[in-house]
Amino acid sequence: MSRGKDGPEDVDATFAEIVADLRAEGVGLFPDEELEKPAEKPAEKTPRPEQPDAEPEPGWRGGGTSWDKTLFEDDPAGSSDDEGHFVPPEPPPLPRPRKGAFIVLLFFLLGLLLLIAPNLIGMGTRLGTPLGILALATAIALLLLRVRQGPPPGADPHNGAQV
Repeated sequence: MSRGKDGPEDVDATFAEIVADLRAEGVGLFPDEELEKPAEKPAEKTPRPEQPDAEPEPGWRGGGTSWDKTLFEDDPAGSSDDEGHFVPPEPPPLPRPRKGAFIVLLFFLLGLLLLIAPNLIGMGTRLGTPLGILALATAIALLLLRVRQGPPPGADPHNGAQV
């Protein structure tokens, strides 16, 4: 192999030689392919004889049953119908809304009304738009102030996460 200043002169021949050496070592071959002999040229491939169909694995993922049987038939473990299924408990009732929630809802609806149709209240858009934005901002601020910070009442902060 002759090398010039910047590398090999014939890059394709050098690459083919490297690939042939790697193939001779078995790199990149599948287990059912035979190792090529180093004397063979890469361009001269002999066709492999057809292999008879290998027997499939004993079952899907080695479990002994086929995929179709696992997916479309009854439980192969033979579970009976008398098993109890999980029935979730009734959810707790929703908390009753307090006075603050109604005030936030009032500001929110008033802000939307002033932005969408201020003429319904007899107000022009020049005055209704800023008042509507102010009412929406007030509703968002009051809503954020109502968010509880910290652990719920009765929780022990030194006990960690609990289920």
